[in-house]
Amino acid sequence: MRTRHLIACGLAALSLLAAGCSEEEASESGSAGKQEESGANELQQDPAAEQPADTGADRAKPKITVPKGKPPKQLVSKDLIQGKGAAATAGQMLSVNYLGVNYSDGKEFDTSFGSGQPFQFQLGAGMVIPGWDQGLEGMKVGGRRQLTIPAQLAYGPQGQPPAIGPNETLVFVIDLLAAQ
Repeated sequence: MRTRHLIACGLAALSLLAAGCSEEEASESGSAGKQEESGANELQQDPAAEQPADTGADRAKPKITVPKGKPPKQLVSKDLIQGKGAAATAGQMLSVNYLGVNYSDGKEFDTSFGSGQPFQFQLGAGMVIPGWDQGLEGMKVGGRRQLTIPAQLAYGPQGQPPAIGPNETLVFVIDLLAAQ
Protein backbone atom coordinates (compact mmCIF):
# COMPACT_ATOMS: atom_id res chain seq x y z
CA MET A 1 0.00 0.00 0.00
CA ARG A 2 2.84 2.33 0.85
CA THR A 3 4.36 1.69 -2.57
CA ARG A 4 1.12 2.73 -4.30
CA HIS A 5 1.06 5.97 -2.27
CA LEU A 6 4.64 6.78 -3.22
CA ILE A 7 3.92 6.06 -6.87
CA ALA A 8 0.85 8.34 -6.79
CA CYS A 9 2.89 11.18 -5.21
CA GLY A 10 5.63 10.70 -7.77
CA LEU A 11 3.17 10.84 -10.66
CA ALA A 12 1.61 14.03 -9.21
CA ALA A 13 5.06 15.65 -8.96
CA LEU A 14 5.93 14.62 -12.52
CA SER A 15 2.66 16.04 -13.87
CA LEU A 16 3.40 19.38 -12.12
CA LEU A 17 6.87 19.48 -13.62
CA ALA A 18 5.48 18.59 -17.03
CA ALA A 19 2.98 21.44 -16.78
CA GLY A 20 5.87 23.82 -16.15
CA CYS A 21 4.80 25.20 -12.79
CA SER A 22 5.78 24.62 -9.22
CA GLU A 23 3.53 23.10 -6.58
CA GLU A 24 3.19 26.58 -4.99
CA GLU A 25 1.96 28.12 -8.26
CA ALA A 26 -0.50 25.29 -8.75
CA SER A 27 -1.79 25.78 -5.23
CA GLU A 28 -2.20 29.57 -5.75
CA SER A 29 -3.93 28.97 -9.08
CA GLY A 30 -6.36 26.55 -7.48
CA SER A 31 -7.22 28.91 -4.62
CA ALA A 32 -7.64 31.86 -7.01
CA GLY A 33 -10.18 29.83 -8.95
CA LYS A 34 -12.05 29.15 -5.72
CA GLN A 35 -11.98 32.86 -4.82
CA GLU A 36 -13.41 33.79 -8.21
CA GLU A 37 -16.17 31.24 -7.77
CA SER A 38 -17.02 32.46 -4.30
CA GLY A 39 -16.97 36.06 -5.57
CA ALA A 40 -19.49 35.16 -8.26
CA ASN A 41 -21.71 33.53 -5.66
CA GLU A 42 -21.47 36.60 -3.45
CA LEU A 43 -22.68 38.79 -6.30
CA GLN A 44 -25.64 36.53 -6.94
CA GLN A 45 -26.57 36.40 -3.26
CA ASP A 46 -26.25 40.13 -2.54
CA PRO A 47 -28.93 40.74 0.11
CA ALA A 48 -29.35 44.37 -0.95
CA ALA A 49 -30.35 43.24 -4.45
CA GLU A 50 -33.10 41.03 -3.02
CA GLN A 51 -34.64 43.75 -0.86
CA PRO A 52 -37.24 46.05 -2.42
CA ALA A 53 -36.44 49.73 -2.77
CA ASP A 54 -37.30 51.95 0.20
CA THR A 55 -40.68 53.53 -0.54
CA GLY A 56 -41.00 55.27 2.80
CA ALA A 57 -44.05 53.20 3.74
CA ASP A 58 -42.68 52.45 7.20
CA ARG A 59 -41.62 56.00 8.09
CA ALA A 60 -42.92 57.64 11.23
CA LYS A 61 -45.36 60.51 11.13
CA PRO A 62 -43.39 63.71 10.51
CA LYS A 63 -43.46 66.89 12.57
CA ILE A 64 -44.08 70.07 10.62
CA THR A 65 -42.54 73.34 11.66
CA VAL A 66 -44.40 76.13 9.90
CA PRO A 67 -42.03 78.70 8.40
CA LYS A 68 -41.98 82.10 10.11
CA GLY A 69 -43.18 85.26 8.44
CA LYS A 70 -45.89 85.94 5.92
CA PRO A 71 -47.18 82.98 3.92
CA PRO A 72 -45.80 82.68 0.39
CA LYS A 73 -47.95 83.77 -2.54
CA GLN A 74 -46.61 80.95 -4.74
CA LEU A 75 -46.35 77.19 -4.25
CA VAL A 76 -43.16 76.21 -2.39
CA SER A 77 -41.90 72.66 -2.88
CA LYS A 78 -38.96 71.26 -0.89
CA ASP A 79 -37.65 67.69 -0.99
CA LEU A 80 -36.87 66.57 2.57
CA ILE A 81 -35.81 63.09 1.41
CA GLN A 82 -34.86 62.50 -2.21
CA GLY A 83 -36.58 59.37 -3.54
CA LYS A 84 -34.75 56.79 -5.62
CA GLY A 85 -37.71 55.42 -7.56
CA ALA A 86 -39.56 56.55 -10.65
CA ALA A 87 -40.72 60.17 -10.94
CA ALA A 88 -44.46 60.84 -10.68
CA THR A 89 -46.12 62.06 -13.88
CA ALA A 90 -49.60 63.34 -14.68
CA GLY A 91 -52.11 60.52 -15.20
CA GLN A 92 -50.45 58.09 -12.80
CA MET A 93 -52.17 56.71 -9.72
CA LEU A 94 -50.17 57.78 -6.69
CA SER A 95 -50.17 56.22 -3.24
CA VAL A 96 -49.06 58.61 -0.48
CA ASN A 97 -48.95 59.20 3.24
CA TYR A 98 -49.41 62.81 4.24
CA LEU A 99 -49.76 65.25 7.10
CA GLY A 100 -51.38 68.68 6.69
CA VAL A 101 -51.28 71.71 8.99
CA ASN A 102 -52.55 75.28 8.77
CA TYR A 103 -49.87 77.89 8.11
CA SER A 104 -51.49 80.41 10.45
CA ASP A 105 -51.41 78.33 13.63
CA GLY A 106 -49.60 75.06 12.84
CA LYS A 107 -52.67 72.99 13.79
CA GLU A 108 -52.98 69.60 12.15
CA PHE A 109 -56.17 69.23 10.13
CA ASP A 110 -55.62 65.89 8.37
CA THR A 111 -53.23 62.93 8.12
CA SER A 112 -53.04 59.43 6.67
CA PHE A 113 -50.10 58.46 8.90
CA GLY A 114 -51.15 55.89 11.45
CA SER A 115 -54.32 54.97 9.58
CA GLY A 116 -52.72 51.93 7.98
CA GLN A 117 -54.27 53.04 4.69
CA PRO A 118 -52.31 55.32 2.31
CA PHE A 119 -54.25 57.87 0.27
CA GLN A 120 -54.55 57.13 -3.46
CA PHE A 121 -55.42 59.50 -6.29
CA GLN A 122 -54.70 60.18 -9.95
CA LEU A 123 -52.12 62.94 -10.39
CA GLY A 124 -53.30 65.82 -12.58
CA ALA A 125 -56.94 64.70 -12.71
CA GLY A 126 -58.30 67.32 -10.28
CA MET A 127 -58.99 64.73 -7.57
CA VAL A 128 -56.95 66.78 -5.07
CA ILE A 129 -56.26 70.47 -4.54
CA PRO A 130 -54.26 72.10 -7.36
CA GLY A 131 -51.24 72.56 -5.06
CA TRP A 132 -50.90 68.79 -4.83
CA ASP A 133 -51.31 68.22 -8.57
CA GLN A 134 -48.61 70.81 -9.26
CA GLY A 135 -46.35 70.12 -6.28
CA LEU A 136 -46.07 66.34 -6.59
CA GLU A 137 -45.28 66.10 -10.30
CA GLY A 138 -41.67 64.94 -10.72
CA MET A 139 -41.39 63.67 -7.14
CA LYS A 140 -39.62 60.29 -6.96
CA VAL A 141 -41.04 57.22 -5.25
CA GLY A 142 -39.53 56.85 -1.77
CA GLY A 143 -39.21 60.61 -1.37
CA ARG A 144 -40.61 62.95 1.25
CA ARG A 145 -41.63 66.44 0.14
CA GLN A 146 -42.91 69.48 1.96
CA LEU A 147 -45.42 71.64 0.10
CA THR A 148 -46.42 75.11 1.26
CA ILE A 149 -49.60 75.82 -0.68
CA PRO A 150 -51.13 79.30 -0.92
CA ALA A 151 -54.92 79.58 -0.58
CA GLN A 152 -55.56 80.01 -4.32
CA LEU A 153 -54.04 76.52 -4.90
CA ALA A 154 -55.79 75.05 -1.84
CA TYR A 155 -59.39 75.80 -0.71
CA GLY A 156 -59.47 79.52 -1.51
CA PRO A 157 -61.83 82.04 0.09
CA GLN A 158 -64.36 79.39 1.15
CA GLY A 159 -61.83 77.32 3.12
CA GLN A 160 -62.85 73.87 4.36
CA PRO A 161 -64.65 74.53 7.67
CA PRO A 162 -64.23 73.85 10.46
CA ALA A 163 -60.56 72.82 10.20
CA ILE A 164 -59.40 75.12 7.39
CA GLY A 165 -60.36 78.79 7.45
CA PRO A 166 -60.92 81.10 4.48
CA ASN A 167 -57.79 81.99 2.49
CA GLU A 168 -55.65 79.66 4.58
CA THR A 169 -52.18 78.68 3.36
CA LEU A 170 -51.51 74.99 4.00
CA VAL A 171 -48.32 73.07 4.74
CA PHE A 172 -48.11 69.36 3.87
CA VAL A 173 -45.41 66.73 4.26
CA ILE A 174 -46.02 63.94 1.77
CA ASP A 175 -44.30 60.56 1.37
CA LEU A 176 -44.66 59.11 -2.14
CA LEU A 177 -45.09 55.35 -1.71
CA ALA A 178 -45.96 54.31 -5.28
CA ALA A 179 -46.64 55.75 -8.73
CA GLN A 180 -48.30 53.56 -11.38
